[in-house]
Amino acid sequence: MRARYTVEVERSGRWWAIRVPELRGVHSQSRTLDGVEPMAREAIALFLDVSDGSFDVEVRRALEPEVERVVQEAILARSAALQQQRTASAKARAAAMALRDRGLPQRDIGRLLKLSHQRVAQLLGSTAR
Repeated sequence: MRARYTVEVERSGRWWAIRVPELRGVHSQSRTLDGVEPMAREAIALFLDVSDGSFDVEVRRALEPEVERVVQEAILARSAALQQQRTASAKARAAAMALRDRGLPQRDIGRLLKLSHQRVAQLLGSTAR
């Protein structure tokens, strides 16, 4: 089983401060969140004298509770919006197919569904009837 280390990260000025609680004295920093994991892996690998791919890391960011709440709300709202978009697309596809099966041209289907005829073509999977 591979070793797994927790990487705690919190904002410190213009940097993200990195700490690995399981390994006393292992600290680093990164300007961006994208750089946190590589920097943490490098610090852990140097400390343990192993390859930086020989263990797993779990990055946990520490934000102020109010900020973390707002971030989580934004993530949930985006997820809900994506699900609604998938539902809307499926319903539009079903409606476009039903109208096409009744002989309507794509431009008329688009007008009825308030979509461009190009979008109707995408939904129907063809560019022409």
